[in-house]
Amino acid sequence: MEFDWPREDAEFRSELRAFLDETLPDDWSELSKDGPGSDAQATFSREFCRRLADRGWLTQHWPSEFGGRDCTPWRHAILGEELWAIGEPRGPQYMNYNWIGPAIMHYGTEEQQAYHLPRMAGGQVLWCQGFSEPDAGSDLVALRTQARREGDEYVINGQKIWTSYANHAEFIILLVRTDPGSKRHRGISVLLVPMDAPGIEVREIPSVVGDRYFHEVFFTDVRVPVSCRLGPENEGWDVVSYALAFERAGAARYARAALTIDRLAELARERGMLEDPKIQERLGEARAMCEAGRLLAYRVIDLRTKGHPPSADTNLARVAGTRADTAIAELALEIFGAEALEYGSFADSNFRMAITAGVAVGATEIQLNLIASRWLGLPREP
Repeated sequence: MEFDWPREDAEFRSELRAFLDETLPDDWSELSKDGPGSDAQATFSREFCRRLADRGWLTQHWPSEFGGRDCTPWRHAILGEELWAIGEPRGPQYMNYNWIGPAIMHYGTEEQQAYHLPRMAGGQVLWCQGFSEPDAGSDLVALRTQARREGDEYVINGQKIWTSYANHAEFIILLVRTDPGSKRHRGISVLLVPMDAPGIEVREIPSVVGDRYFHEVFFTDVRVPVSCRLGPENEGWDVVSYALAFERAGAARYARAALTIDRLAELARERGMLEDPKIQERLGEARAMCEAGRLLAYRVIDLRTKGHPPSADTNLARVAGTRADTAIAELALEIFGAEALEYGSFADSNFRMAITAGVAVGATEIQLNLIASRWLGLPREP
């Protein structure tokens, strides 16, 4: 088996790194410390993504008919690794290319594709995700937000919570119940809703993760045309499952964690701590977790490249990546104590982002349940 990168992919990584050295401002570490949801990073992402788009890099893994360059998913993986490692300068737009765009390609009408995909490919639009609710977090099928059909419109009423990037987003990909008598996975639909529609209210939820990171979104008699629906009515769970398979392996958290490990090792060496066998063991374990996350993510990309449908491999990759992220954030605290929580430091930034790792895109416990049923074939409790 060949583990080296093809020459053209290796050259792309080198070009990308040179581009980042030239493009990122000197105060990037300060700009990125609060994550992709901050006002400063959201603003910066528009110019940054435009520059990536001008080079043809932003959606190079998309088909050319949708604004891409027909490159393999590996190119997108390289882009994700390099950008996540340094704090994700694409800001909220990383979701567009990881999973919202692919979902629209797969389930969208020609009109939806023609309207939304060029804006994404040009780095011109921010989206947010309206899935979780106060009583339907990891258990998404317990959602209560309803979209009642009236002729050629849906009338939306309900609430979403923990919505990242809602304060800057121009659209929300919204999970609603369109059959009020349905339960669980049935009767759910997906809507592509403009955030400036009358009746939408956004409230920030203060959080230690960072300013502008979490929000509540309220919908009161919000009217949108039926043409905003993505996929068939009442069959939205298939759309969500397809999209989440892309999202779970789309964020290269292992790359950020690996960079944190390198910096921890450098600091430990400077302070004479690296000779401690316990420190060496913990750093070695953490590095192994990063590699496990990377290799499992690579397996998902390889399967995707070969045209295989989404599988439980995405759940495995997600769990490995989030556990590496969390374990390394905790290791920084163990080694350096309160100093690791100094606001704005690389360890503090990583720790705050890692807090969300085991919850976003389905809690780790949910992922483990899916691994048990889909990978190990274990029976569910009666």
